[in-house]
Amino acid sequence: MSNDKLSYDELRQRLEQAEAALAALRRGEVDLVIGTGEPLVVRFRSLVEENERLVQQWQATFDTVNSAIWVLDREQRILQTNRTAERFFGKPRQEMVGRHCWEIVHGTTEPIPECPMLRGKQSLTRESMELPIRDRWFQVTVDPILDGEGRYTGAVHILSDITERKQAEEEREKLQSQLLQAQRLESVGRLAGGVAHDFNNMLSVILGHAEIVHQELHPGDPLRNDVEQILKAVRSSAGLTRQLLAFGRKQTLQPEVLDLNEVVRNIEKMLRRLIGEDIALELALAGDLSCVKVDPGQIEQVIMNLAVNARDVMPTGGKLLIETSEVELDEAYAQNHAGVAPGKYVMLAMTDTGCGMDKEVLSQIFEPFFTTKEKGKGTGLGLSTAYGIVKQSGGNIWAYSEPGQGATFKIYLPVTGEQAEARAEEAAQEERAGGGEHILVVEDEEALRKLLKAMLSRLGYKVTLAANGGEALLLVEEKGLEPDLIMTDVVMPGISGKVLSERLRQKQPDLKALFMSGYTDNAIVHHGVLDPETPFIQKPFTLRDIAEKVLAVLRGRVPKRI
Repeated sequence: MSNDKLSYDELRQRLEQAEAALAALRRGEVDLVIGTGEPLVVRFRSLVEENERLVQQWQATFDTVNSAIWVLDREQRILQTNRTAERFFGKPRQEMVGRHCWEIVHGTTEPIPECPMLRGKQSLTRESMELPIRDRWFQVTVDPILDGEGRYTGAVHILSDITERKQAEEEREKLQSQLLQAQRLESVGRLAGGVAHDFNNMLSVILGHAEIVHQELHPGDPLRNDVEQILKAVRSSAGLTRQLLAFGRKQTLQPEVLDLNEVVRNIEKMLRRLIGEDIALELALAGDLSCVKVDPGQIEQVIMNLAVNARDVMPTGGKLLIETSEVELDEAYAQNHAGVAPGKYVMLAMTDTGCGMDKEVLSQIFEPFFTTKEKGKGTGLGLSTAYGIVKQSGGNIWAYSEPGQGATFKIYLPVTGEQAEARAEEAAQEERAGGGEHILVVEDEEALRKLLKAMLSRLGYKVTLAANGGEALLLVEEKGLEPDLIMTDVVMPGISGKVLSERLRQKQPDLKALFMSGYTDNAIVHHGVLDPETPFIQKPFTLRDIAEKVLAVLRGRVPKRI
């Protein structure tokens, strides 16, 4: 027998060894050696154990991921699912495996048109979308599984809960929208205030000269009616400029410590007449309300404007509810409402049952001249005036509305630690004519200077004019002029009215001063509020306004602001 052939006994022995090794391999008891060259050793028992360990490790990792994960076949049936998917959809894995993914996600019998799975089968690349499911938001991502030849065989489908992120984005967008609206209103307010200031000077000249002409005309003069129409138009225009100044926060305020409940009760009868019998007025005023510091006339105007607005959106009747309460706005509220400072506030809310507003209208309601009323039915300045007054008073105003659901306007005014005082009754009207006192008028507008001279001379005063602070100083310090009263514009080129009055009082300590302006600035106003003891007259003014104000200042009283 040649060397390369085995004997029968050797062959039989080898076969028995192979059968024994195979039996042992099946039992996992021995190593399997194959071949006569370099041996290939397969440790069967170790491979089984390692495979089981890897499977368990993979499943644990699969279940730990905080996103719902499905492995899908080419028909979008679920092959594998993790524990997060069970939690998201409230179904055990045995109820999901074998079903189409859209049955679980959407409860439909076919995929939705925008399904990223459909796009993924075409593009063979990752596709994703944000998807609302019930009350949550999810990021859906689909990664196709391709075979060795690049053919689609299935996909990995991942759903990640992004609800908190979406809510944060919505809050940021809301806050950004509020900020942009506040900035827009601020810009428009500056423009409106500036225009109104200049326009007031022109109105003052027209009004003053028209009054003088009117007084000179004989009662039967045919021109008297024409002049009266001029006066009527000018006074109406002056009202519009006051509203623009209010929106631009350039009004002169005379704040007092008030109980807001008392303010509402004082004008309740007027409000009922204003809104008419078809609208029911209800009050829900909180007890023990803290005081606020506001101009009583201005806050009354805010309430009246909101009442008129409510009346106009309820032409067939309805209900207007006025509520007050004390609230504390925290840091979280302030962060989500542009311009709000945390602290204690008194809230005044006015709710109507009118037609309501959509988001587009709601975003513009405080802008001047914006109105949804028919032409000739309103100027579009009522709500913008309310906005300006509230903001200038250190508060905030917000509107809440939905179409067909009425509207609520909420005003928040900061609580003050000061105590309310009884408001003194106005003094009885006195004789307005002067007694020959000397008044120094300082005004940079020539036409207004001449008008004031005509008015004051007519009232019996001696008048000297100065175009600016420098001229006034020259007259007093160099030429020895000793006026009884200086009547000066607040803002002038070079020297402001307040600086001028302080300089003149160094030489004449008892010199009285009356400030005038279309609006006040930081010369005498701190955050839009004039010092309570500072006499002030608002342009445009009438002859009667000048008479009352000048006489009150000369007699040492702090007169009511005009």
